[in-house]
Amino acid sequence: MSRIFAFLACWTALLSAPMQPGRLLAADQPQAGQRYSRNMISAETGLPEGFNAGTLNNNGNIDLPAGSGVKWVARMGDASYGSPVVADGRVFVGTNNAEPRDARMKGDRGVLMCLSEKTGELLWQLCLPKMTKIKWGDWYYIGITSPPTIEGDRAYLVSNRGEVMCLDVHGMRGGNRGPFTDEGRLMADDGEKPLVPGPKDADILWLYDMPAELNVTPHNGSNCSILLRGDLLYVCTSQGVDWTHKYVPHPGAPSLVVLDKHTGKLLARDDFHIGPDIIHGQWSSPALGEVQGTPQGFFGAGNGWLYAFEPLDAAPANPPGLLRTVWRLNGHPLARTQAAPPSDHQHDSTSYEMTAMPVFYKNRVYATFTQEPHHGMKLGRTVCVDATKTGDISRDGTLWSYDKIGASESTVAIADGLVYAAGFDGRLHCLDAETGNCLWIHEAGAQVWASPLVADGKVYLGSGKKILWVLAASKELKVINRIRMHDAVYTTPTAANGVLYVLTNRHLYAVGK
Repeated sequence: MSRIFAFLACWTALLSAPMQPGRLLAADQPQAGQRYSRNMISAETGLPEGFNAGTLNNNGNIDLPAGSGVKWVARMGDASYGSPVVADGRVFVGTNNAEPRDARMKGDRGVLMCLSEKTGELLWQLCLPKMTKIKWGDWYYIGITSPPTIEGDRAYLVSNRGEVMCLDVHGMRGGNRGPFTDEGRLMADDGEKPLVPGPKDADILWLYDMPAELNVTPHNGSNCSILLRGDLLYVCTSQGVDWTHKYVPHPGAPSLVVLDKHTGKLLARDDFHIGPDIIHGQWSSPALGEVQGTPQGFFGAGNGWLYAFEPLDAAPANPPGLLRTVWRLNGHPLARTQAAPPSDHQHDSTSYEMTAMPVFYKNRVYATFTQEPHHGMKLGRTVCVDATKTGDISRDGTLWSYDKIGASESTVAIADGLVYAAGFDGRLHCLDAETGNCLWIHEAGAQVWASPLVADGKVYLGSGKKILWVLAASKELKVINRIRMHDAVYTTPTAANGVLYVLTNRHLYAVGK
């Protein structure tokens, strides 16, 4: 299995403002994608059509020529899958520990870096050893893959070890603020003495260990962009199969949980009853939207189903409570045969799952169901679902289905009535949001792990062939630029405060003013 077995798909959510699908906030980007809806779009303007990625020197750093269009470049590890988020003068980005920033912490680890938005200087880092109790739960060299969700002076993160963490965005510069004070033990390798945290280490305010508390067994990686609504955190547990891929070790463990953002206390869990039906792992993240004026949550599960649930208005009187399912949709395509009438068609038994995030848009949910591309499987489909229905809507809830996408880990971007969906095979599809008709297909020329970002009339898409594509966001295919990078681009670019952030395996570029 490849060392780059991280699952990007996915990413996001934040804040407690009204959930208006068309309302975008230009400035900070405190979560991956738009808060609540998960739409991979940005209202930023003045973003670059191109830039010079510079020259790689003998030390592995980037030398920028005059007029490159790049503000700064920060060195990462050698594999980076955690898309950057930007808030209050800081950039947060996940990577591995191939380039240690602290000589005390060496070897394969998960790292979250907090950088200065102005200069790219490292302000502090969270640097954690590998998960050892579940050996298949934290794959080699993938680092921290979950983008944090930022609110005020708090960052909410799922670590490489399956722990939900609340971090102080200032780090340890002002000392350990507590109530959690055991950072030194977490920083040390198993069996080693606790380290003494310094001013450039993370300050953990509270920690909830999902594998220990919930019997969750992540597969290959813990990847969730936490959805924050009011005082509540909605978290995908990354519950999955064992290393043999034959069974789920703890089928009673939840797939989705709700925690108190102030304390990390468990408040609720899903009632999906997925149990042993998980096909591989679970790396999607929940979304939220107002369906005919009523808040509704959405979750793409590892059994190949899409669920809608009632979000909590407040903490239940007797936690943990249950999230009530509003509707569910089987993402496996219907197997159509001439021998049976359409009403008797059965869903295909071929293994499908959902790795990308569902996207809410105008009382509809857009989602991509996929086979596992890392196991050589190639089928997938993007669907548009009527979110106003209830119950099992597997037969009548799909408004359209597009099966030319192939296997895909990418979340869709929707703008101006167009859906941009990327396939793992390296093709970007532009679809009509109303009908699902394909308007054009762009050949990116290499595997695509990331999601497209639509911003400033452009579509940005990275590929495994060290290319960042810039296309026109329009009904006609137009390539604006093809930018050669020094490493593969496995994450979605981020736009914030007039700057485009492009993360390659080894470097983070801040491009713009």
